[in-house]
Amino acid sequence: MSAAEQTSATTIGTVALSPDAVLRLPPQCTIRDATQLLGQLMLRLEHSAPLYIDAAKVERIDTAALQLLVAFLNDRRARRRAVVWLECSESLMRAASALGLASALALTPAG
Repeated sequence: MSAAEQTSATTIGTVALSPDAVLRLPPQCTIRDATQLLGQLMLRLEHSAPLYIDAAKVERIDTAALQLLVAFLNDRRARRRAVVWLECSESLMRAASALGLASALALTPAG
């Protein structure tokens, strides 16, 4: 992720979100990237504000990355902290559906 992507605010409607409030998933989310993804998730686990996940650029995601995301969402729910999906790529939607994880990730099909 570039420095510009990390520091630029995201706007939803008329509300600007701080860079810490948005987790942008990289194009490749695989077991090879799991340690980095876990680190990013752990940094945001205790945040009381809602976390927004932007998965629009995900081109490839495997079971390991999806399992990390499911575990993270479960932990956030247990702490009564919100996670909101901003955008999800078709690749992420397909992989989550194929593994039966779309519901656990609270993903809804586009359309």
